[in-house]
Amino acid sequence: MLLDYLILIFSALAGGSAAFLLPRSDNRWYHLSLIFSGAYLFGITIIHILPELFRSSMDPAGVGIFVLAGFFLQMVLENLTSGAEHGHLHHHDQAHFGKAMLVVFGLSIHAFLEGTLLSHPMILAQHEGHSHTLLWGIALHKAPAAFALMSVLLGRNQHVQRALVLLVLFALASPAGLWLGNSLQENEVLSGSAFIILFAVVSGGFLHISTTIVFESNESHKLNWMKWFTGILGAGLAVAAEYLPV
Repeated sequence: MLLDYLILIFSALAGGSAAFLLPRSDNRWYHLSLIFSGAYLFGITIIHILPELFRSSMDPAGVGIFVLAGFFLQMVLENLTSGAEHGHLHHHDQAHFGKAMLVVFGLSIHAFLEGTLLSHPMILAQHEGHSHTLLWGIALHKAPAAFALMSVLLGRNQHVQRALVLLVLFALASPAGLWLGNSLQENEVLSGSAFIILFAVVSGGFLHISTTIVFESNESHKLNWMKWFTGILGAGLAVAAEYLPV
């Protein structure tokens, strides 16, 4: 369990720190890594999370409603984050500190909810051997989100020390969600049905983010073979992680 916390923290810190080393502008390799992480996240949502949710519930249609709710809730959070969770780099925007805090707040809420999904109550742990599939999916997603976050903060002329503090707060959001999810499970504060509702909402957010990444990568509606291959590679890795023996 300690390793899970460290992976979540390190992925965010590493992605955010990369903003100091790489140019904070649109570049080919950044977008390819974003497509890879988006396709991986989309893959594990479709073949792992959603099947487990629908199989675990006595009311699959009800689960679908909460997935839809999570999808549209993510659109509300995106209004706060300016799309940083799926890689939008608005470093040219010189907004004030309050706007930067809204970005951090929105991203941290999303990261916190992601962390609760990793608590894996037994009702969803029918494939415990593949639990790290989801962990790596979230870690892959957090790195470019942290890079975009730091690009926004540094581009808005925030003090480096202040930006680093906000990065650390963001890095701790998912581990905090994981800790809370485990605590609620161990103390039986929430029922299995409540966990399913929570996870359905988070899954809807995953669908919104991952599909936005993939669709926005092809604005010209022309097939880019490198982007297509990168997306297939990310989704294929999610399939392999789900079905290959651990």
